[in-house]
Amino acid sequence: MTTSLSASASGADLLLWVAVPYICLAVFAVGHVWRYRQDQFGWTTRTTQLLEHRWLRWGSPLFHLGAFMVIAGHVVGLAIPDSWTEAVGITEHTYHTTAVWAGSVAGIAMVAGLGMLCARRLLNRQIRRGTDRSDKLLFPLLSATVLLGITATAAHNVFGAGYDYRSTVSVWFRGLFVLQPQPEAIAGAPLLFQLHALTAFLLFAAWPFTRLVHVWSAPIGYLARPYLVYRRRATPAAVPTTAGRTRSASGSGSGSRRAA
Repeated sequence: MTTSLSASASGADLLLWVAVPYICLAVFAVGHVWRYRQDQFGWTTRTTQLLEHRWLRWGSPLFHLGAFMVIAGHVVGLAIPDSWTEAVGITEHTYHTTAVWAGSVAGIAMVAGLGMLCARRLLNRQIRRGTDRSDKLLFPLLSATVLLGITATAAHNVFGAGYDYRSTVSVWFRGLFVLQPQPEAIAGAPLLFQLHALTAFLLFAAWPFTRLVHVWSAPIGYLARPYLVYRRRATPAAVPTTAGRTRSASGSGSGSRRAA
């Protein structure tokens, strides 16, 4: 952090936009190591498909598909500078139009799926009783992060005059990872974008201690795993006995051994 940056940022800005993000990222990294070393048996989604599958059949694909699209959009919007997209011929107007409408579709799918997953957990008594403390933290925090992001986009870039977050929020976000934080870049952003950023970093901090760890356990090995061959067990043939009854070949063999 440069001297001019420290002078231009207030103590509250340094706390919210420098200290809190770095603490959350540290917890994210160290927490995953701790969870892997201490709780490998708990490294799972703890699926409840056997208890209820109708809502899960629709809610899970919608949520995961929407989440993948949202994450991809955030990677492009936050990690890639606008100068790079303009260099390959994507104008600012084209980028924002595509981002708004694609992001809206992804957000709606994610909210619909998350709503179904939350509803089945609240309405199904067996699933509700199996909800542990980490889920009680994860679902509200995840819902708040998603809803704040959608609300910010709708309020400012769909129904509002438009807000170029790539010149403020994105600059701050990239600065954190190159160890040149610029808290003043996000300090003047609209409140909804600020709240969305804070809840996202809190979600990163909670990530290692929730079912979200299953993201890092995608079954990639199944793509190269050899086929498993299943064979039906042969039914023992029946052989006649001296009394006119039948018994299996295995029974006959054992009887012969006993007679011998």
